[in-house]
Parts: sequence; C-alpha cells; structure tokens
Amino acid sequence: MEDLRTRMLEAAAALLDSSPDRDISTRAVCEAVGVGAPVLYRLFGDKSGLLSAVVDHGFKKYLSVKRVAAPSEDPVVDVMNGWDKHMAFAREHPTVYRMMYSPALSAVPKAAQEALDLLRQLLERCAEAGRLRIPTEAAAQMIMTASVGLALSLVTQPEVYTDDSLIRRQRDAVFAAVFVDKPAESTQTPTLATKALQLKALLDADPGTELVEPEVNLLKHWLERLAKAE
Repeated sequence: MEDLRTRMLEAAAALLDSSPDRDISTRAVCEAVGVGAPVLYRLFGDKSGLLSAVVDHGFKKYLSVKRVAAPSEDPVVDVMNGWDKHMAFAREHPTVYRMMYSPALSAVPKAAQEALDLLRQLLERCAEAGRLRIPTEAAAQMIMTASVGLALSLVTQPEVYTDDSLIRRQRDAVFAAVFVDKPAESTQTPTLATKALQLKALLDADPGTELVEPEVNLLKHWLERLAKAE
C-alpha cells in the first residue's frame, strides 16, 4: 500500500508540474496509476489531503539529497552546492515548489524547518573554519530567504526571469555578504567579528576547556557581542 501511495504522489506531482493552470483532478491521478477513486479517498481523504501529502513528499525528496550529502573539505563549497541544488529542484518541480513555500499554507511544514536547520549546521562548520562574516543565524536567514525568494520568482514568472546567470550572480552577491575568503587566498586581515565567530563556533563544537561553565557562557556572550559590533 505504501508503494501505491508513493506512486500516486509521484503521479500527482508530475501532473501538477505539467498542468498549464497548476491544478489537477483526482480522476487524472487515479487514471495515471490505474486505480479507482475509492483508493485515493482511502489514502488521502480528499483532494486537499492529496495536495498536502504532495507538499510533504516534495520536501522529503528535497531533503533526502541534503541529508546524505557527504561534507567536503570546504564547507563554503558545500553551502554553494546546496544553493545550486535548491534552485535545480525548484526548476524541475515548479508547481510543487510553489506549494512547498506557499504563504497560503495554514502552518509552515516541519520539513521547511529541517531545511533551515541543515543550513545552520553547514554554517557552523563555516564559522569553525573562520569563514563567516556575520553570525550564523543571520547568515542562515539571509541565504534561505534569498534562495527561496529567487526560486519562487523563477518558477512563478519564468517569462520575466530568463537570464540563466541570475542564479549564480545572486548567489555570489549573497555569499560575498556572508563569507570571507580562505586565509591563504585573502589579502585582507581577518576582522575581529570573523575571529570572534570562529572562536565561538569552536567552543560550541568542543566545549572542553579549563574554564567552568559560567565562564564559558560569559566568554560566548562577549564573543557574540564582538561579532555583532562590526
């Protein structure tokens, strides 16, 4: 039954992405997999339940790639690859992507929060490497809002946003505000904020020091203030 459910979700997603009016009928979904309407209603309740399940399935496919991605030696490259895969997924599944990030949803899908958490984890690695220019949370929100906003523009107005270099140019602009160059490649002295963020990230990753917990917490507080001071 689970295999049938997945087949119906895949069929619904494919029909949505190929539909000129971005809508589907339950009958078309049933015909695509060779079942009757009672099967669909038993599995999903109604059309609304089917579309909600399509959103969850879309996030599942999107996150499955991110969960198994092996980290490289350069965490900034990993964030860059994540941006590119995000855009590729949106363009391959335009209607489903619109539904995934639709403001009409009554609640933000839990998977959307997981996507942001995975980005935060990558950015913590960047901070540990001394590559973050701004605090982790600010970097995560800047990258996520920029990528989702761009992807939605691309899939909702493809006739307007026709420049294939836009994805790269916006990515590079956002990353320039978030990251610093590798020390060996940079001619600039690392800023106090960058070094403060790096030390805080290292303390978060390995809190084992001769300092007691209140001292560590106070040190982290000072480092956060230094990071935000610039």
